[in-house]
Amino acid sequence: MVDVGDKPVTERIAVAKGEIHMQKATFELIRDGALKKGDVLTVAQIAGITAAKRTSDLIPLCHPLPLSKVDVELALDESLPGVVITATVKTAGRTGVEMEALTAVSVAALTVYDMAKAAEKTMRIQNIRLVEKRGGQSGDVVNE
Repeated sequence: MVDVGDKPVTERIAVAKGEIHMQKATFELIRDGALKKGDVLTVAQIAGITAAKRTSDLIPLCHPLPLSKVDVELALDESLPGVVITATVKTAGRTGVEMEALTAVSVAALTVYDMAKAAEKTMRIQNIRLVEKRGGQSGDVVNE
């Protein structure tokens, strides 16, 4: 792991996004709550939050961080059709939370896939990316 012990503690925020594209029929099943596994969006939201908290267990050499906020939002988007996932993660620490935000989006998308795969196996997880990062020595980054 990289030694961050000499860095100052600052507020760090990261926002990541991604999508899962699917057939219209699968979209409608999720929208209508008609899948056997239950409420897809709520379960995926909880999975994303849990994943952010466990990022250092999943990504080698990633620092464990005390997170002060993890927000995962899933929005149905009929134009895809599919689900847009946004994760916002915050901490006061010596290193950023980009990996936590990206992990939250990734696992939330995988959860949507898992819960809806009985209806469709051709869903596509796409465009997972860092949208914004604030705090730290490298400064702020806004990609969208």
